[in-house]
Amino acid sequence: MIKVEIDSQDLREIKGVSPKTNKPYHLRIQSGYIFIVGADGKPGKYPEKFEFMLDSDQVPFPPGLYQLHPSAIGVRDGRLTISTALAPVKQ
Repeated sequence: MIKVEIDSQDLREIKGVSPKTNKPYHLRIQSGYIFIVGADGKPGKYPEKFEFMLDSDQVPFPPGLYQLHPSAIGVRDGRLTISTALAPVKQ
């Protein structure tokens, strides 16, 4: 299980117009902390802060503990993909 902690529903938003396409964009970014396991198989002492984008209509994740949902890992065009599909951890 890869554990993720969300401590705030706050978002960072970036809006603008693409100079290449001249189309507007709106990025909605939430942050969390992921508990990484090192190459030695031992959990890190502290979680790592990371950011992830939300879909335009997606409600921010509420504070709590999550794990990567099995659907977060896939293969697209022969390449491994990892998304931020999260599932709450039942306590």
